[in-house]
Amino acid sequence: MSVDATGTSAPAPRPPGPEVREDAATASRPSGPEIRERAAWTLPGRLVLFITTAVEVVGIGLFASGFSPFSSALITVGAVLVAAAVWVSFGLTPVTPGEARVVQLFGRYTGTIRTEGLWWVNPYAKRRKVSTKIRNHETPTAKVNDADGNPIEIAAVVVWQVEDTAKAVFGVENVTEFIAVQAEAAVRQIANDYPYDDYEGGLSLRGAAGEINARLADQIVQRVTSAGVRVIEARLTRLAYAPEIAHAMLRRQQAGAMVAARQKIVDGAVGMVESALARLDADGLVELDAERKAAMVSNMLVVLCSDHSTQPVVNTGTLYQ
Repeated sequence: MSVDATGTSAPAPRPPGPEVREDAATASRPSGPEIRERAAWTLPGRLVLFITTAVEVVGIGLFASGFSPFSSALITVGAVLVAAAVWVSFGLTPVTPGEARVVQLFGRYTGTIRTEGLWWVNPYAKRRKVSTKIRNHETPTAKVNDADGNPIEIAAVVVWQVEDTAKAVFGVENVTEFIAVQAEAAVRQIANDYPYDDYEGGLSLRGAAGEINARLADQIVQRVTSAGVRVIEARLTRLAYAPEIAHAMLRRQQAGAMVAARQKIVDGAVGMVESALARLDADGLVELDAERKAAMVSNMLVVLCSDHSTQPVVNTGTLYQ
């Protein structure tokens, strides 16, 4: 720091060299190595339970024998044995099916117990229960805009399971809340990326449910990998236009369906007319000029494409009268 002529201190000039800028991603990057699940060191709990029970019995017996006749040594040994057995028994850890125990010793992660049964760990160790059962989360119905800007209501269900207990405990604050927030964010992102319906045959939320569900699952997997969670399935459970535009969009869908049906009817009618003209020419039953062929085509198309039954007109004269 330097002082100028007015007595005001000015910051010292930076040394020459490239400017180093730390962005948000670098600032939020963890400084230590990533914690991954590993097996904790344990002893069979039944064996330790048998030994501690035997030591307690011996200790109680020595403690009782020290009073008759009085012997401070026996009383002390008996008390020490009972206290040691009780302290060792604090390390007994039952593990039920569908859960795991994350073990910490003096603040350090030492491993995870996944095998069910009774196990023994260091009594000073802290043991946290983590559910490894398959769970599901249903997002609340959200009102968002699709890719075309139309307001829609959308919701999804996510089936998930804790795969890495160390990441689930130490990677996020609360894994259940984390899944809920990230699932809702992924649903909103999917809704913004695709239209509700695409009448040109493109990918849409309503028309390609299977592919949309797969992409939704991929979005959620990318967001929850840091929490040690495995996404088993993700699918949309609700998809509808918002009430304020539902009626207008229903009419649009009906109009689109009607246009598609008309197109199919016209294609079929044209094919039938072509077949009839070709057969008449091939058999040589009637010779028609271009004007008569045009009239015949017009009449057949009216009959085939009309919504109402037609009234036949019998011509009693010649073909041209």
